[in-house]
Amino acid sequence: MIPESVKAVVEGVGALAAAGLAAGGFAYAAMSPQSRLFGTTLVAPQRRGQIALTFDDGPNPAWTPQLLDLLARHRVKATFFMIGKYAGEEPYLTRYIAEAGHVIGNHTWSHPNLALTSPKKVKEELKRTKQMLEHITGMPVPFFRPPYGGRRPDVLNAALDLGMTPVLWNAMTHDWKDRSAESIAGRLGDRVDALGRRGLAANVVLHDGGSQAQGTDRGPSVEAAKLLLDRYIGVRRFVTLDAWV
Repeated sequence: MIPESVKAVVEGVGALAAAGLAAGGFAYAAMSPQSRLFGTTLVAPQRRGQIALTFDDGPNPAWTPQLLDLLARHRVKATFFMIGKYAGEEPYLTRYIAEAGHVIGNHTWSHPNLALTSPKKVKEELKRTKQMLEHITGMPVPFFRPPYGGRRPDVLNAALDLGMTPVLWNAMTHDWKDRSAESIAGRLGDRVDALGRRGLAANVVLHDGGSQAQGTDRGPSVEAAKLLLDRYIGVRRFVTLDAWV
């Protein structure tokens, strides 16, 4: 017979293990771009040879114009997921991006992890940003990307209620902290090639702004974008996300 004290320990360990599994399951569902447990999101379709360049955390007055010049030289359009407060600080730059034919998406007002944000605050972040972007550009905002990928079912539903398609990604590296453009572009290129072998398009994330400070150096990210364009122009087709909906 097992003593009651031992039973209590075993049951306690079991409860902790169950709690750990539950926490791990929530973290995967809330943060992994591959997860569909909390709802469907746009990642990338089965379209071999297509690349969508997407840029998060701008607009940034130092780096975004350099990126726009680069894209214009290559005649490529991209999708920019903007932080609302930065768009409000840079209305002329925001409008220019839209008028240049790029797609603008909602990346919240202040870049919180929405998996840990109250439902009321989630709605405020999304609605305020959408209203700001549409006021500046005069165009609808069709897409929403949660910062860090963090979401819950109510986060995705809030975006859908506002007429926005939730978007994640399938090709990203740590360009926000990697100082080597060659390393960033090499990792992303390897991912793009691997996706292509599976017949999948690539939804690539780079950063043209900074969620914490607009003084963040995004030079390596801009240079990495150039390296990717040099590598794939004439080999792959660059699209904006509206080509996939």
